[in-house]
Amino acid sequence: MYLYQLSIRDWWQDLKDTFVLNFIADDRYMLLVKGLGNTFLVTLGATLLGILLGVIVALVRSTYDKTAAGMHPGFGKFILSFLNKVSSLYLTVIRGTPVLVQLMIAYFVIFVSLAQHKTIIAIIAFGINSGAYVAEIIRSGIMSIDNGQFEAGRSLGFNYAQTLIYIIIPQAFKNVLPALANEFIVLIKETSVSCYIGLHDLTKGGEIIRSRTYTAFMPLLAVALIYLVIVMFFSRLVTILERRLRNSER
Repeated sequence: MYLYQLSIRDWWQDLKDTFVLNFIADDRYMLLVKGLGNTFLVTLGATLLGILLGVIVALVRSTYDKTAAGMHPGFGKFILSFLNKVSSLYLTVIRGTPVLVQLMIAYFVIFVSLAQHKTIIAIIAFGINSGAYVAEIIRSGIMSIDNGQFEAGRSLGFNYAQTLIYIIIPQAFKNVLPALANEFIVLIKETSVSCYIGLHDLTKGGEIIRSRTYTAFMPLLAVALIYLVIVMFFSRLVTILERRLRNSER
């Protein structure tokens, strides 16, 4: 019994010493704090860029699907068809290749001159990637709106663009808001690969601690727990949002 108590005491002391070594000594916890700040910065910037690109691509594709068949051949239809093909190519390439590969291409090939600005490159790369998924989310929301809503807008004297802005898009955003929130959560986790270009994000902070203390378990566990808490927090917000949206429809 004494030996058992002694082993438990030694194990607890080793655990405390490891914790101090990884997080308290030399203020190493600040590596995680700084990394978490950069993770949120990249996520927020990429989300805004992704929504912007997604809205543009979704409008092009939904407009083509709804109006191209009834348009007369001419310059307007040619431009719309061209933009739709470009949008389709964008979606195919981005959704068909890994985000890590896209990030490395952006850093090592396209934006070589901006290599020192890793945060900007990460925002652009993740924003372009997220935009492809946001586009399909918003497009599905627009296409889910009954065509009678378009006819109602026309009866009020609105043209197609005004009908989209004042009638269709507000309803579509309400329908897809939970899906957009989930895309934000997915994006938070995807930014963990930013460490491959040397960006000091949350994952990189844990990796730096591991390289200095030569202990992998505690810093990587801390990184995993931080991501888990963040995801659980935003998932809870999404659940509350969905509940309120359902209640507002009653």
